[in-house]
Amino acid sequence: MNKGELIASIATDAGLSNKDAGAALDATLSNITKALKKGDSVTLVGFGTFSTSKRKARTGRNPQTGQAIKIKAATVPKFKAGAKLKAFKA
Repeated sequence: MNKGELIASIATDAGLSNKDAGAALDATLSNITKALKKGDSVTLVGFGTFSTSKRKARTGRNPQTGQAIKIKAATVPKFKAGAKLKAFKA
């Protein structure tokens, strides 16, 4: 499912126009991103938790040349699935 299909599905389920559903989805994703940039976590009960994790600086290898390269420390987003999502069987 891509973003357009998700917007159409949200619009149908919530009885909204595609434009309104798209605006709601964009606002949701924007607010999750803003919270993560501030260092906060976002918990959607039953679905999961979005948070950030600090990755230490490390030495890696260029796969083409085998040369050692330095990889900078970084803060990266992560997601932990909630109980209802984990229990889902396809």
